Amino acid sequence: MATKEIKTYSLIEMKDKYIGKVGTADRDEYEYELRMDVLGKMIKSARQERQLTQEELGKLVGVQKAQISKLESSANSATIDTVLKVFRALKAEINFNVKLEDNFVKLA
Repeated sequence: MATKEIKTYSLIEMKDKYIGKVGTADRDEYEYELRMDVLGKMIKSARQERQLTQEELGKLVGVQKAQISKLESSANSATIDTVLKVFRALKAEINFNVKLEDNFVKLA
C-alpha cells in the first residue's frame, strides 16, 4: 500500500494564497491591521507591567478608560500623538525603523 505524501505550505505561501500577494490592497490592509493589533498588545503589556489600570493610564494620558481599552484592542484608530503620549506615560522608550526597500533609513 502506497503512502500519500502530505504537501506542506509556509505561512508566506498561505498568506499569498488566501489574503493576497505582497503589494495588493488586501494584503496591505491585512499587514496594517496586524501591526496595529501588535501595537495595541504592546501597550496593554506595558500598562500591566507598570501595574496600572486602564483608567489610571487614561488619567495620565488625559483620555477616558474606554479610549485606552479601544487602543489596546487595536491601535488603528489612534493618532501617533496619542500613541506617543501613552508610551510616554508608561515611561516606555519607543524606537522607529524606516526601511526603504532593503535599506534602513538612519537619522544622523
